[in-house]
Amino acid sequence: MEHTANGYPDPGALYLQPTHYLDFDIQIVRDFADKAVEGAAGDIEKAVMLYYAVRDKVRYDPYFMSGNPDDYRASYVLSAGAGFCIQKAVLLAACTRAVGIPTGVGLSDVTNHMCSERLLSIMAGKTLFIHHGYAVMHLDGKWVKAAPAFNIELCDRFQVEPTEFDGGSDALFQEFDKKGRRHMVYESDHGIWSDYPHERVTTDFRDYYPDTIYEDCARERQRNADRLAKSFEDEIPLS
Repeated sequence: MEHTANGYPDPGALYLQPTHYLDFDIQIVRDFADKAVEGAAGDIEKAVMLYYAVRDKVRYDPYFMSGNPDDYRASYVLSAGAGFCIQKAVLLAACTRAVGIPTGVGLSDVTNHMCSERLLSIMAGKTLFIHHGYAVMHLDGKWVKAAPAFNIELCDRFQVEPTEFDGGSDALFQEFDKKGRRHMVYESDHGIWSDYPHERVTTDFRDYYPDTIYEDCARERQRNADRLAKSFEDEIPLS
């Protein structure tokens, strides 16, 4: 696995191949990618169409955070129909690679000014979220970042400006919501990986978040998966 801590990597074969996590060699992922780009004229249009497919057809749910590495495979995220930012970034990266676009996985720390009460409780009151994930695609001779995390329904309910992507500029979270309140601030950039670095992320999560973050989420998801899959959009953000 290659890690570029500063700047951008060379868009070589390492950023086009399937991996354990970016498993577009699995049929469900390839079929999803192929369907999403039907009628696209070129790589930029393909990237844009894939971005919106992942953003809006796979729901954002932070309670899908997991210590199980298999839960971060693109095929798992697609089958589950939901995931948090890293999982959705992995899915987007797998799909863009599937159609021949060199893509890596980027990670940054962000301050979230609009957490829900339940999410803050699970995060032990922390508003700095470490390792926020996004895809980094090589398009038209340059690298662009795209965070497909928040689906449009969630943005509407939380009154957050949706993150739009045109294939030419970075598409990251908005600093302010629709009412002008602080929303998301990018604090630090950890670089770009040629694959999802599960061991580093898991180690850092366990060092930073409460010991029960994975266990609590897993127990609640196991207890009532259908309810949990619909719950986050019904929560009220604190501001």
